[in-house]
Amino acid sequence: MENLIHNVPFMLALTLGSYLLGVWVKKKSGLSLLHPFLICIPVIAAVLKFTGTSVQFYIGANKMIDFLLGPSVVSLGLLMYDHLETIRKHLLSILASVFTGSLVGVGSVYFLCRFFGLDDLFVRSMEAKSVTTPIAMDITASLGGDVSLAAVTVILCGFIGTVFGPLIIRMFHIETPVAKGLALGCCSHGLGTSKAIELGAVEGAVSGLAIALMGIMTAVAVPLFNMIFPI
Repeated sequence: MENLIHNVPFMLALTLGSYLLGVWVKKKSGLSLLHPFLICIPVIAAVLKFTGTSVQFYIGANKMIDFLLGPSVVSLGLLMYDHLETIRKHLLSILASVFTGSLVGVGSVYFLCRFFGLDDLFVRSMEAKSVTTPIAMDITASLGGDVSLAAVTVILCGFIGTVFGPLIIRMFHIETPVAKGLALGCCSHGLGTSKAIELGAVEGAVSGLAIALMGIMTAVAVPLFNMIFPI
């Protein structure tokens, strides 16, 4: 029985199956809150716990899916190329928006942590919440924060932005595709970009660009912000 479970095909099936289950639940319920991401994580965690499978083995077994993330990022580049003229037209607005978003992302964590009296470790671990997980983990490690807490924070921000971002966009009657893409890309990185692509091609292209720019600007903004407001 153990050989049937502790193998690469079963782990791959677990990943894909739990995600498809999440998609099915969302479609059946019609609730945007029930994002497939929210469904598949507890399902995978429960199966690993029940079968006594280590997280390290699960990660190793899913290297194929991890590898496919590379081509998926390249596909965003092709999407951006298709809408290069639109990006050029709004380049100044895009740069200004991402710069503002990076400062707000870092500053909001600092001041909210100070307001609620949280330990400095939380500040160091959550300042890079608005960028993709690998970049956030590197920034957090350089600050001496908790890398695991940083990863959880990034995932949580991505989920919240993906679920509530479109609702906020409709609430404030934001109609410009570039603005929609910037909002989702700056706040919710990869998950937000997947939602932006659902909204439209321009939204997806701008959101993909926002991910890259947000990573660069946040990597610069965090140390500069901490020089002005020492932790």
